[in-house]
Amino acid sequence: MRFDRPFEGYAVGERHRSRGRTVTEADIVRFAGVSGDFYPLHLDREYARQTRFGERIAHGMLTLSAATGLWVMEPGCVLAFYGIDALRFVRPVKIGDTIYVESEVKKLTERGEEAGLVTVHQQIVNQHGETAVDAIVHVLVAREGGR
Repeated sequence: MRFDRPFEGYAVGERHRSRGRTVTEADIVRFAGVSGDFYPLHLDREYARQTRFGERIAHGMLTLSAATGLWVMEPGCVLAFYGIDALRFVRPVKIGDTIYVESEVKKLTERGEEAGLVTVHQQIVNQHGETAVDAIVHVLVAREGGR
């Protein structure tokens, strides 16, 4: 999503597709270190080979976190990440997959004179166009003159 303008600049139905980002083994190892999530499905090749996935996969939260890095965020426009609803990890992201964020503005809610809430349906898709993560995200955005 592009959070690069005041709240008044958004329209319900507006769509955006982000640039891509390839998930690497190093990303998974670093995320495990930062999060403390050392579950063997992510780090142990032999363990993962015997699972339904057949190989190591990225943490769901790594995928979600990497996707926020694909948003375009102009300083002063984004006031706060407000929340996530209906979060679903639909399919795994594997080492070497390239992810993109496809977003559609679903709702705009005024939050006083200084801010508005932009509600976005977000799908994180892989290089094949398959949905890996599906969620409704809410971002608090500055209103015109409210920054």
